[in-house]
Amino acid sequence: MNLQAKLIASALCLSALPFAQAADFEDFGRVVRVTPQTEQINRPRQECRTEYVQVQQAAPERGVGGAILGGIVGGLAGNQIGGGSGRSVATAAGAIAGALVGDRVDNANTPNSGGVQEQAVKQCRTVDHWESRTSGYEVTYDYRGRNYTSIMSYDPGERVRLRVVVEPMQR
Repeated sequence: MNLQAKLIASALCLSALPFAQAADFEDFGRVVRVTPQTEQINRPRQECRTEYVQVQQAAPERGVGGAILGGIVGGLAGNQIGGGSGRSVATAAGAIAGALVGDRVDNANTPNSGGVQEQAVKQCRTVDHWESRTSGYEVTYDYRGRNYTSIMSYDPGERVRLRVVVEPMQR
């Protein structure tokens, strides 16, 4: 091998030396403590209930047809009864009496006032609903006499699997 080839081979070996010395392997640590990390989440929801309230009903409208017809008939009848100057008084009295009678006959089955009715009213409100959710675990473990703490997404149990990396210290 010539000198140039030896120098190239030596340079390659020296540059690969840190990679050859760096080693990583798997080992296990003993779990000392696991503390769940929780967060509070608000999920508001609607609560509804039905209440019954008293509602005043409006009185139905009274008919006027009976009063008009009764007034006309009463006025004609009064006009037939009276004579002279008393005829206008008799016509007026007959019209008034006929209107009253016609109104009572026409509105005999109509109530005078509205009633009270019970009505259902739905009442809703938004209330807070807090839930606790585990977001991770603070795991303290012992590895070769030293304690380490790490946040993990799961509870590892009694022992935790570790990746150990060994590399030389740089000056």
